[in-house]
Amino acid sequence: MNPSIVAITLVLYMGALVVVGIWASRRTHDETDFFLGGRGLGPFVAALSYSASAASAWTLLGLSGAAWVLGVSALWIAAGATLTMLVAWFWIAPRLMRWTRDREQITLTDFLVDQAQGIQRALLVGLISLIILVSFTMYVAAQFQGAGQTFAATFGWSIPISIAIGAAIILFYTLIGGFWAVSVTDSIQGVLMALTAVLLPVAALLAVGGPAGFVEGLQAAAAPEQLSFSAGRAGLIGLGVILGSLAIGIGTFGQPQLLVRFMALRDERARRQAAWLTTGWYALVFFGMVFVGLAGRILQPELANPEALFFTLTETLFHPVFGAILLAAVLSAIMSTADSQLVVSASVVSHDLGLVKRFPGRQMLITRLSVALVVVLAVLVAAYLPAQIFDRVLSSWIALGSAFGPLVFLRLSGRRVSAGPAMSSILSGYALAIALPQLIATPGMLIERVLPFFVAMVVLLLPIATARAETGR
Repeated sequence: MNPSIVAITLVLYMGALVVVGIWASRRTHDETDFFLGGRGLGPFVAALSYSASAASAWTLLGLSGAAWVLGVSALWIAAGATLTMLVAWFWIAPRLMRWTRDREQITLTDFLVDQAQGIQRALLVGLISLIILVSFTMYVAAQFQGAGQTFAATFGWSIPISIAIGAAIILFYTLIGGFWAVSVTDSIQGVLMALTAVLLPVAALLAVGGPAGFVEGLQAAAAPEQLSFSAGRAGLIGLGVILGSLAIGIGTFGQPQLLVRFMALRDERARRQAAWLTTGWYALVFFGMVFVGLAGRILQPELANPEALFFTLTETLFHPVFGAILLAAVLSAIMSTADSQLVVSASVVSHDLGLVKRFPGRQMLITRLSVALVVVLAVLVAAYLPAQIFDRVLSSWIALGSAFGPLVFLRLSGRRVSAGPAMSSILSGYALAIALPQLIATPGMLIERVLPFFVAMVVLLLPIATARAETGR
């Protein structure tokens, strides 16, 4: 791919993002504007910004690479992500939007600590804040690592320099524009990712000789377990592989950067329209990237790094101009998640931990310094503690979902949850999600992905069940 063409395309693309950031800065005057866009998010921006933030580099690079390795069983990953998204948009979204609007809550932490008082509230806020900041530092580091790989593969730069450049671009427009800049740029990035999910699979399908050529080629290039929907496992083990892959989506229910989209929605009509737009986007992008991975098994049977499949196919299947556009889509995926997490991280430091109250009159300065701090930490992690993008994102994704997801469900179901059980649930879910993958390896990682969420939910339900039993006596 011609580096000059790529450079020109990226400069134009980045310039557009900066312009959006400057425009958004004129609409950002206080905390509600910076963190929730004044609660005025329409359906198109809500759907695309949510989708792009949820997908990130792990979908374009990680999921296509996983499908190259796993084969057709990777379809369950796409199905799990889509199913849990439906639950989020059709059950969680309307309730969370009403709840937080009625109580004028700005952050997810405000919602999670609702009705807690005194020292218990302070401890709960501290625990939630620590988990979000640690998880998002790792998560953002994975996005910066993806940006670094993109620049390094295109221009031959070193990974640390590439990471720093990608981080600087994301930092700039996030700092000046806040939630509005993030949401609008994410929408642009969501369109680019959807375009990629159409163009690249179509080009790959033509390259392998159409549907018939795809089937024949996959049968010839793939191992038997890669042609099996249960990864070659039978019986209960095979079922575990399927359920474990579906369970990847369970993290959706506790992601702060996604849940704040529901809190920022303009009204119920916008929510309904956005739900259907998101459904179509998910089906297109997630299943499209699985197809890219399967076609890549035919076209590129020998790859040292499966997560480089996207770049390899882009370079071989497209004219340099189109290849540059698709390369911009990778950066879109990276930025759309990283910028959303930076805004949430800033809300944790400045709003939840109360730094703004300690420095009256410096609200926006403290908020922007919080963004910069997380960026610096994430750059250091990405540059000096590298890991597979898919693994790092998945770890943070499951941990956040297990820590906060059960509490989100129980609160929105109308049950009162006191601070003690809430804290125990969050700790249980997060600790198990981090520890179990280091201790065991079950088929499809079923236990590692499901047990933390299940235990955290049980911890919340036990006091309710006990109280009912005592009342019954």
